[in-house]
Amino acid sequence: MRRGILIGLLAAVVVAAPAGAAKRVQLMPGVTFQKQVQFTRHGPVVLDVVTAPKPTGKYSLEPALSNGVIAGKEKLTGIERRTGSPVVGVSGDFSYPDGRPYGIVIQDGVLTSGPLATRSSLGIDAAGNFQVARVSMSATWNGTGQRRALALNRPPGRNGVSVFTPAFGGATPAASDTVEAVVGSFPATKPNTELAGKVTEVRRGSGPVPAGGAVLVARGTAAPQLTAEAPVGTTVGVRLPLKPDWTGIVDAVGGGPVLVRGGKGVFRAGEAFGPPVLALHQARVAIGQRADGRLLIVAAEGGRLGYSAGMTNFELAAALVRLGAVTGFALAPGPAASLASDGALLTRAAPGGERTLSDALVLLYRASA
Repeated sequence: MRRGILIGLLAAVVVAAPAGAAKRVQLMPGVTFQKQVQFTRHGPVVLDVVTAPKPTGKYSLEPALSNGVIAGKEKLTGIERRTGSPVVGVSGDFSYPDGRPYGIVIQDGVLTSGPLATRSSLGIDAAGNFQVARVSMSATWNGTGQRRALALNRPPGRNGVSVFTPAFGGATPAASDTVEAVVGSFPATKPNTELAGKVTEVRRGSGPVPAGGAVLVARGTAAPQLTAEAPVGTTVGVRLPLKPDWTGIVDAVGGGPVLVRGGKGVFRAGEAFGPPVLALHQARVAIGQRADGRLLIVAAEGGRLGYSAGMTNFELAAALVRLGAVTGFALAPGPAASLASDGALLTRAAPGGERTLSDALVLLYRASA
């Protein structure tokens, strides 16, 4: 009995070992790409690995929104073509049907989507270092009355208020049961900062978001409160405090869970993900950082029997550790999980073709920086 168990364990080790790797290809100065193939008990797994310098100086790693705004979706290759080249991109966060990412988006210090406190977020500071943490936000607004709860660039709840900025898109979400207070001039939505602007219009239903301005949208019992406390001419204040405050974080993206912490794979992160997200063998993508700051962008292809069976969440964590990551962070798995360079996929498209995304992480090289 014991001999049979031992033979089974040895066989599992053998089939899980890397079977081979293609030659490394240079995508841009200092950035290489390689396909690796592993044979496992579940079938072959194709692992696409991009290695890159620390994202400082001529290199930057930053989130890119589909179509340049929160609303809507776009293919990764389309996002890259708009961004320019040379670029390497990886699919980003989970998304709602209307294209909004589930979690945080910070672009050049400006918060455009709030965090999901039950899942990890990835932050990148000005020195190119990763920080992975569960971040929460307790946003508020006030006019002539007390401070009240607020959401950022997402539809208000049944009796809630949201603030929409130009980062959301050209107009607030279509609705007929809302009241809107238009702020003609409003500062960039930097977290942990007191923001203020003057109301120039109060209207019912949805409408345009002014360039350089914002719109407070209220529904249910919050609608008469907004009407009473933010009439035309009133200065409204908005606060977007993060916890931890993430001072120094320049760019951030949502996703999760954390995969590698202190050079060790994380088996149970305790984040709000169900077994299908974590335990299925499927296409997955992740980003990691080595001790010297160098980047790893990794995609485990999946969804094609006989070509690549995909990985579980922890198998992807183990792959990152094997590649030398001391920090690792998962992005959304499934058919949309993809890796591309200069507007062309490096991973095989999923059956049915390339999927659309809410956002992506893009590695840019600027020779003149």
